[in-house]
Amino acid sequence: MDYGSRLRKMRKAKKFSIYRLHEITGLSQGHISELEKGKNQPTIETLQRLLSPMGISLSEFFNEDNEISYLNEREKELVATFRAMPDDSAELYFQLGKKLNQK
Repeated sequence: MDYGSRLRKMRKAKKFSIYRLHEITGLSQGHISELEKGKNQPTIETLQRLLSPMGISLSEFFNEDNEISYLNEREKELVATFRAMPDDSAELYFQLGKKLNQK
């Protein structure tokens, strides 16, 4: 697994700049850049510091399945709500969401 390019891909998908991660984590911009370029390998602690502000768990990071989703807290709550519903209510919820999304 190429940790650096994976980190960069996830950071860009979440629309975080290296500067923003630096500000939140206290890690230097140079260090974050070197990690993304694969010049250094991150420790688990460093990965946790970088991923946590973006709402990405370590399990999501290490999951090599191509269908990784980058859910924010609001989206996670929607998924949890949907999963807890009975099938008939879930279908109505789904149809309402599709209808509201139409333009």
